[in-house]
Amino acid sequence: MVTEKPPALDVLMKPDDLTAAQADAARWRYGFFVVVTGIVAILVAFAAAVFATREFAPMFAGVAGVVGTIIGAYFGVQAGQSGKARVEAELSKAQELVVRLAAYVGTENAPRVIDEVLGRRRS
Repeated sequence: MVTEKPPALDVLMKPDDLTAAQADAARWRYGFFVVVTGIVAILVAFAAAVFATREFAPMFAGVAGVVGTIIGAYFGVQAGQSGKARVEAELSKAQELVVRLAAYVGTENAPRVIDEVLGRRRS
């Protein structure tokens, strides 16, 4: 997993983008450590149980289900958070563009521009 960015990318990013990228990298890194710690704890408990009972197959089925669930949840949450962050960044950029365009058009031209862009309203 690569968390480093090329130095040239820092110049292009705004402070908000840079902060969001750092938070995203930290979420991935710490989430990965939590998942690995959980899997190690489950494997240690599995080894102890197999050593005590000498039954491998039924316990392996339980461990495989738990490990699969943990890994699936981790990547599901990460993908969901990544998508949410991307959409929020796009929304912020679109809103900034709308405010800039509204300021450029001005109040006297706004109805005409809205009609040209969106079409006439039906009343």
